[in-house]
Amino acid sequence: MNCIPPVWPVSVPGSTVGAMKTDELFLLSDAALRDVIDRIDPADFSAPAPQEWTQLPSPTLRDIIGRHAYDEAWIPDVIAGRAAADGDPFADADLLGDDPIASYDALNDAAGTAVRSGQFAETFRFTYGDYTAADGFSHLSMYRAFPAWSIAKHFGIPFHLSPELIAGLNEHVVPYADEWRQWGVFPPAIEPPAGADEETRLLCAVGYWVE
Repeated sequence: MNCIPPVWPVSVPGSTVGAMKTDELFLLSDAALRDVIDRIDPADFSAPAPQEWTQLPSPTLRDIIGRHAYDEAWIPDVIAGRAAADGDPFADADLLGDDPIASYDALNDAAGTAVRSGQFAETFRFTYGDYTAADGFSHLSMYRAFPAWSIAKHFGIPFHLSPELIAGLNEHVVPYADEWRQWGVFPPAIEPPAGADEETRLLCAVGYWVE
């Protein structure tokens, strides 16, 4: 399974304790990305997306959402302990079809239902290594929350991360940002502007913020 971009490391830190469980963080992050995708102007699906968002050549927004759809499709399997090495039924599938938003929403519904069941394997088997379920959900959350903000910002969609999501990311991600950064996961940290709010400070800590 390729739940996060292949540039992500073989050995990475994670957080398993705190006020918010990482499966709850995942659900908040997954909802944030869906909120953004649901408000994409269909005309923008053919628009170019920043190359740094993916290893695909000359990506469009549809390409980016297609990778997120692939990730959503894998959630029920990955939380059950299965991996792409066992067979990848989604590798060559067109998961977006003629109605990308509706198709993505259906995959999102299935992923959310699987996670809310509370039935998780002890180990999540990603393409870059095996991790505890708690750490795995933290990884998956990053691939949703920060792209949600970036997509919205780039394509002019009004959007803010919720206070609950910001708190969860501050708990489970920010303390390890420098370690992730050593592997190229996050860009360099940014000095927050004067009077920055909590969302801006979070995004600066992981190098995502732009004016």
